[in-house]
Amino acid sequence: MNLNNLDININELIDMTCEMMDKCENIVSKAVDAMVSKDLEASKDILVLDDEIDDLREYIREKSIELMALKQPLAKDLRIIYALGSIAMELERVGDYAVNIAMETIKIGTEEHVEKLIDIPKMKDVTIGMLKSAKNALKNNDPKLAHKTGLQDDVVDELYSAVHIDALSAMHKDKHNINQGVKLLFVGRYLERIGDHITNICEFVIYAINGEMIEID
Repeated sequence: MNLNNLDININELIDMTCEMMDKCENIVSKAVDAMVSKDLEASKDILVLDDEIDDLREYIREKSIELMALKQPLAKDLRIIYALGSIAMELERVGDYAVNIAMETIKIGTEEHVEKLIDIPKMKDVTIGMLKSAKNALKNNDPKLAHKTGLQDDVVDELYSAVHIDALSAMHKDKHNINQGVKLLFVGRYLERIGDHITNICEFVIYAINGEMIEID
């Protein structure tokens, strides 16, 4: 296949976006694992990992502007460039929420968890699976996989409901659990929002491939 200069640059953008997805998988996994194990040092490392994600976001943004300004891409290529820039913005937010999780872990410190952390790690597993599938959909031009992946957000929402119920139950049981219970609610909410952002990513993948902007319900 003969690739022109614009094709090469777009492929580079795709590779950078996939690298950003890999880093988001890593930061979400480490943030939740550190919370479960009460590893405060690992939680502090999350801030550095987020800086790497932010750097990639800035690179993709600058490269997208450069391509649009200098290469005068046709409609299809312009659509892909726009979608990749939008995906990078969503991924940046995923990194930000991982930082928020790490901050809640640091606030909880080494105190015993008021409830066994079951559904929060499950939320992590589902969101990481969604990120992997979204990346595969982007790399393989697979809009059906992107749509199927976006629908997994329903599972994340169901798990968040369970986290919400359990945290409230712990707080009602003992007023001393309220402080930490609120933090667990926040963590569940952050993971729920990560699922939302990955769904948005899936929508942009579909748009990049076939030009159809849909809302995955």
